[in-house]
Amino acid sequence: MKNMTNAFFSIGAILAAVSVAMGSFAAHGATKFMSADQLTWMEKATRYNMYHALALFAVAWALTRWTSQTGLLTMAGWLFVTGIALFSGSLYIMAFSDLQLGYITPAGGVAFILGWVLLAIAARKS
Repeated sequence: MKNMTNAFFSIGAILAAVSVAMGSFAAHGATKFMSADQLTWMEKATRYNMYHALALFAVAWALTRWTSQTGLLTMAGWLFVTGIALFSGSLYIMAFSDLQLGYITPAGGVAFILGWVLLAIAARKS
């Protein structure tokens, strides 16, 4: 359990740093070469990236408190990571390229929703 707690806390911190870096780039440098749509995708990607990086801190905390729910909490954490990769990742790629990956983005949203549901179930069961 301690390994997963440390892993989710570390991953959350790294993904929060990515969110800040991408948001800063979008605010200070990208406006010169990105379209309005691309900037909107960047803003949405960084926002959801940060929300779910913070959710990983919640999972890390919950793993220390609700030890009987390690399985659900671990699954929730990995769903948040997957959601960031699919949701924010696809939007970041769309913002920086001509690739249209909008068909991937909703899968990340589903992963986010499932992660929150599992976190709620773990809280209820603990």
